[in-house]
Amino acid sequence: MIVEHEYDIKLSEIGKTNKITNKAILSCLEDIGGIHSNIAGNGILDIPKTHLTWVLLDWKLKIIRRPSYTEKIKIKTWSRRTIKCYSYRDFEIYDLQGMLIGIATSKWVLVNIETGRIEKVEDSLISKYEPETGKTVFGEEDIEKIREPEQYLSEIEYQVKRIDIDVNNHMHNLNYIELAVEALPEEIYQKEEFNNVRITYKKEIKLGETVKCKYAYQNGNHIVVIKSEDDKVLHAMIEFN
Repeated sequence: MIVEHEYDIKLSEIGKTNKITNKAILSCLEDIGGIHSNIAGNGILDIPKTHLTWVLLDWKLKIIRRPSYTEKIKIKTWSRRTIKCYSYRDFEIYDLQGMLIGIATSKWVLVNIETGRIEKVEDSLISKYEPETGKTVFGEEDIEKIREPEQYLSEIEYQVKRIDIDVNNHMHNLNYIELAVEALPEEIYQKEEFNNVRITYKKEIKLGETVKCKYAYQNGNHIVVIKSEDDKVLHAMIEFN
């Protein structure tokens, strides 16, 4: 099953160049993924019955042309592959002239909210999503790993606030990209939005925690690694290029 939905780019979703931000794009992708889950009977409103929720592990986003304020876009998404407890979802972003302007893939895990444990994705659940087996936007089955840098050029600290927390009582996955942007050097931040974004989530961040956002430049990529205050826990890695 391929699910489609149109979005209007609002004032709150644009950056300094009047074009949609990466966070806003990922928000649209997250939303249409939720629409598909609702259709499959496994959405947010079904959690009290199923006791199951999808937790995001990875994003990979490539923007071909960044749309502007007031522009309409159409997003298509589908479930493409499931292995044990992992499920993959792909996306295509189109303008209303039918031109492909962006692609993305994501990796999810199914978690039982009562036990906090990862659950195997049963065939009965997979079938409700009607997966498009073999249809992949990047031409690869899995998402390559981000390598943690050996050295960092700078870092900032951030204490997690109520506004950061989502329905799973963790920092919302979209807020990680905002932390990464804050950690970028000023001269890098002032450039246009990066058209290639990778995010890997390792360990949830909770209310009141203080995290370190460490910046590095490695192999042409700008990398921000988010760790606990004592550097012992790796929470996430974000890569821009």
